[in-house]
Amino acid sequence: MPPSNPIPAFPPAAACPRPPERWNRGAWLFRDTTLERLEFLLDEAFRVPGTRIRFGIDGIVGLVPGIGDVVAGLLSLVIPLAGWIRGVPYVALARMAVNLGIGVLVGSIPVLGDIFDIAWKANRRNLHLLRRHLVEPHRHTWRDWAFLALLGASILLVLALPIIVFVWLLFWLLSR
Repeated sequence: MPPSNPIPAFPPAAACPRPPERWNRGAWLFRDTTLERLEFLLDEAFRVPGTRIRFGIDGIVGLVPGIGDVVAGLLSLVIPLAGWIRGVPYVALARMAVNLGIGVLVGSIPVLGDIFDIAWKANRRNLHLLRRHLVEPHRHTWRDWAFLALLGASILLVLALPIIVFVWLLFWLLSR
């Protein structure tokens, strides 16, 4: 005997509207032209009259204490996110994150950090990395590894320097 309350069958696939896929909703944000416009807006939209110095809203928004560099950093996350969605190797994504981190950390220093932001142009660097890894996916990864290795060695040196100075001072004091 059939159940009194049968489970209805799924309707044919053609009758169901297809729900939007997760990455297709904001696909316009990750197009090449949008990324180029974002990079231009953040790093190169304005020019100091009479010079070749260009800066974007990243340098302007960074003048707002505290929140300015955070807002610019959040806007700058779009390019590494586009790289991740497009399948850029993780070492290149790590390099993009380092470029962005350097820009946000040093940029948080009042006035001098904003001058650094104007010169560093993390978004231009990240867009260049994205293009390079999409055109030639495996050719340039040694540069990324070398950059990250040099950065890691520099961080270790900065962390080890106080210990080295302390040990040197200790030996110097004990020898007197």
